[in-house]
Amino acid sequence: MPASPDWDGTPNWDKEPEVSEQYIRYIDINVQAGVPEGITAYKIVPHGASFWTRTARIEAFGEDGYSYSFFLKVSIGDDGKGMMHGEYESMKALHKTMPELVPRPIAWGTYFTAKGIHFLLCEFHDMEEGLCSMGTFPKLLAELHEKGVSPTGLFGFPVATYQGWLPQDPTWCDTWEECFSRNLDIMFEHELQAQGPGGAELAELRRTVMTRVVPRLLRPMESGGRRVVPRLIHGDLWEGNAGTDRATAIPKIFDACSWYAHNEFEMAPWRPARQKMGKPYVDAYIQHFPPAEPTEDFDGRNALYALVKSDLRELVKRYPETFEEWQERQT
Repeated sequence: MPASPDWDGTPNWDKEPEVSEQYIRYIDINVQAGVPEGITAYKIVPHGASFWTRTARIEAFGEDGYSYSFFLKVSIGDDGKGMMHGEYESMKALHKTMPELVPRPIAWGTYFTAKGIHFLLCEFHDMEEGLCSMGTFPKLLAELHEKGVSPTGLFGFPVATYQGWLPQDPTWCDTWEECFSRNLDIMFEHELQAQGPGGAELAELRRTVMTRVVPRLLRPMESGGRRVVPRLIHGDLWEGNAGTDRATAIPKIFDACSWYAHNEFEMAPWRPARQKMGKPYVDAYIQHFPPAEPTEDFDGRNALYALVKSDLRELVKRYPETFEEWQERQT
């Protein structure tokens, strides 16, 4: 589940990442091997901040006489390896679809000098502070979703991607309802484990949401001749994972945990009032990519996708009927 509702949306790095800072003080052999041929890395400096990883900027020079910069992200352990692999595959798919919107991923792998340390290497872009332009960002994002249709025609992703330290279920699914339900169930399970034996209220909320609210809100989009097209999404697109390139003034998105999903899921992080990229961005986006039918369920779907417990409780009250009852009422 998302962070506490008391959080104001400002990134807070008051806890040191598990991976030691020593691993961004030198350029590992395998990192250098990941750099494109003809380019030699010679300098590394810490750059940026992350909840889970260490991040740095690498300076390099090429045989062509040009200077180059790369962004390095470093993680630790088996989960860290999965994170780097998932993010690399996410960024690769996003860049292939919309290269102007996404920094090019270069390589991922494991340190030669430390087998438990893993890395992701991307092009470096110097980003401006502040929100992306509402005039360009929603339009480019809608274009990404329009172009990024699942190559399999199914929902899911080739590898597991991670929301923070939590792996998402990448299983290919025929329907959006099944795909979303698999991943929602994972979130509920982690939350119940965190709460311990006292989670009876959450357990009942889980049962009602999974058996009634999810079918009621998602199944209408895939019935009566309607279908949801699986589209490539970033997967965790809030203001901390987007910026504007200083050199080109074009928005860039990064730190992706992609899957082929319902495109409206992309707007879930924009719903909480604490987020700076909020409803105005939703309104701008749907001017370029209209909501799915039935459109009257759009706000309910957005609340469901946001996975905020207070919203889920409200949805239980707001949608008291089952899908079957809703379907009967339509006829």
